[in-house]
Amino acid sequence: MADVYLIGAGPGDPGLLTVRGRELIETCDVLVYDYLANAEFLDYAKPGAEIVYVGKKGGDHTLPQDKINELLVAKAREGKTIARLKGGDPYVFGRGGEEAEELVAAGLTFEVVPGVTAGVAAAAYAGIPVTHRDHTTSVCFITGHEDPTKEATGHNWEVYAKSTSTLVFYMGVGNLPMIVERLIAGGRDPKTPAALVRWGTRCNQRSMVATLDTVADEAARQGFKAPSIIIVGGVCALHDTLGWFERRPLLGKGVVVTRAREQASGFADILRDMGACVHQFPTIRIDPLPDYAPVREAVAGLAGWDWLVFTSVNGVRWFWTILEEQGLDARALGGRKVAAIGPATADALRERGIVADFVPEKYVAEGVVEGLRALGVGAGTRVLVPRAEVAREVLPEELARAGAEVRVLPVYRTGLNEDGPQALLERLEAGAIHCVTFTSSSTVENFFTLVAPDDFRRYLPQVKLASIGPVTSRTLARFGFTADVEPADYTIPALAAALAKAL
Repeated sequence: MADVYLIGAGPGDPGLLTVRGRELIETCDVLVYDYLANAEFLDYAKPGAEIVYVGKKGGDHTLPQDKINELLVAKAREGKTIARLKGGDPYVFGRGGEEAEELVAAGLTFEVVPGVTAGVAAAAYAGIPVTHRDHTTSVCFITGHEDPTKEATGHNWEVYAKSTSTLVFYMGVGNLPMIVERLIAGGRDPKTPAALVRWGTRCNQRSMVATLDTVADEAARQGFKAPSIIIVGGVCALHDTLGWFERRPLLGKGVVVTRAREQASGFADILRDMGACVHQFPTIRIDPLPDYAPVREAVAGLAGWDWLVFTSVNGVRWFWTILEEQGLDARALGGRKVAAIGPATADALRERGIVADFVPEKYVAEGVVEGLRALGVGAGTRVLVPRAEVAREVLPEELARAGAEVRVLPVYRTGLNEDGPQALLERLEAGAIHCVTFTSSSTVENFFTLVAPDDFRRYLPQVKLASIGPVTSRTLARFGFTADVEPADYTIPALAAALAKAL
């Protein structure tokens, strides 16, 4: 085991963090991260881990490099393991070598975890392969911002200019006019394709292609700033043909997910795959019950029920927790019929070895009642409904009206997530939010408990409201709002697809 791990966090897309990098973030005692390391990775840190932000933004360092070195040494000497998270790769313009030298000098051990560097990844996301048989057989990574304390430049501009390599400049957008001037003066063809990629691989990625003699003016006109990489070479001409990432339907759109954190990941992943900038603002907190004796009693008496009806993934998860605590598994449901409201709930059951006997076409309680009655649920049928402590009563009431004996079995409770809305309000104020999504009436009610309706109203109509279905839309109407987006099918994938069409 090392004292310090120098981890490449990749260029920004959370999916480009290495498996080894995530393992270490999850287990280390201290997490030290940079401006360019995706802040989502902080969620992987273990409970109680110390998290230290050290900046490293161009021209604005929260901690200068020598202080970062001292911090790593000091924390390691306290007997703690350190995950030093750096954007891109630690050894590609990341000053990881300097930090490693300091650790060696202090007698400490370290490990380097390479990361995906922006010079390759940002270019690829912009449709630019840095090598290509028809264009070039080599690539050169160059700093566009040399150490100002050096007595002499490390650049040989004439070699760069006459090379047939793809040139990739890091941290050079502020010096772009000078870079262009030196390359042309050294003999590079002014009509050589040149590109800029800003925030490469992230949801707010932007790219542009021009020629070497026009790229500086065009970048200024389009407002390209740091962090951007500059690419020079014939491969840039492939940008329009091979560009794929910036064609995603929700690219750059800020979408708020209000689901409970335990439920949000699947929805957030779908939105990210469509290019959205996902802002998680969980309005619901999922909590265990104070006493599970009634659930244990129900589990022991499963043989006495004809149907089990699960209304959510959380209901499945918490019910199964008690089932397994009792030393049981899917076989305990042998002989029982099982219904699930919605495909996600059915998938959660399937993962535990149960194929639902009934999944309604419409994923609301009324649809379940109609379908169950068609399957013969009525007088004399005993129905157990594991669900949240507080939920809509339509399902049990309608089943009881049909003559069934119904027992509602609370297996978890929901509450208001009281984390402050300040970060969300700041993003709304900055114009970074384009849509707020609601996947249940509870998310609506809790959202407007945390954010005053009158305060939120001033962001309309620029910010759209997306509802998963008519019940949720009616709750929005109760607060004086109209859903701009509502899918025909009341599912998360359908909501995401409707959102893409609307935005």
